[in-house]
Amino acid sequence: MQDRGLAAYIAELVGTMLLVFAICTVVTLYVATAANSQTGSDFAVVGLVHGIVLFMLIATLGGVSGGHFNPAVTVAAWASRRIDPIDAVVYILAQLSGAVLGALMVKGFLLDEGRAGHYGAVSPSPLINGNVAAGLIEMIGTFLLVLAVCAVAFNPRARREWAPLTIGLTLGLGVMIFGPLTGGSLNPARWFGPALIANFWGGTWPYIVGPVVGALLAALLYRFVIAGPQFALGPEPPTGPGRAIKQTAEDIDTVITEEEGT
Repeated sequence: MQDRGLAAYIAELVGTMLLVFAICTVVTLYVATAANSQTGSDFAVVGLVHGIVLFMLIATLGGVSGGHFNPAVTVAAWASRRIDPIDAVVYILAQLSGAVLGALMVKGFLLDEGRAGHYGAVSPSPLINGNVAAGLIEMIGTFLLVLAVCAVAFNPRARREWAPLTIGLTLGLGVMIFGPLTGGSLNPARWFGPALIANFWGGTWPYIVGPVVGALLAALLYRFVIAGPQFALGPEPPTGPGRAIKQTAEDIDTVITEEEGT
């Protein structure tokens, strides 16, 4: 478990602010707000922007804070014992604050244009059957996103240099699929910022409960299926209980040797 400091908290606040600003700006500009709009919604562009911005933010700020920018990711990190509970709470507060600042920036730049779309706030579509369906959709989308985080960023066996691109592409894909149904929030902070600024809450609980449950399920799948009993450091997962014990001992020796060398 890694202790975080002020620099990490600031990175989470700034990163979430920029993420929400970019997302809510592109949603304001590219998502139709009425049935008689001259142009329809372009969720391909919206999803692409989500992915590129998250990729950039993780690549630039991830080395400072881990690049969560999402309370659901922080919950998964806490459940995986990757972050201290106090740091997790501060992370979430920083993310929520950054989201509000990002939404305020959108309102400042796009006051009139953004008013009709509630400055990028999300709500369940009439295409789905109410808040329960919205919560399940948000849960599935967040499950995929957090699973990508766990499997690539948390996993010592993975090629971690691919983490920013993998996570960004997963978010972009999720928004392209689920955006027309729920807005594709997959992030309680991204929901909270514009909802507070526009006073448009869009169902509320699907955007909190859904992502948190999805994140915890992803953390469980990573822990017991992908990582397995060994939380492996070596190149290949063990093939049986005996091999798992041997691999664990070898991994511990490797870590001790590396620490002694430094």
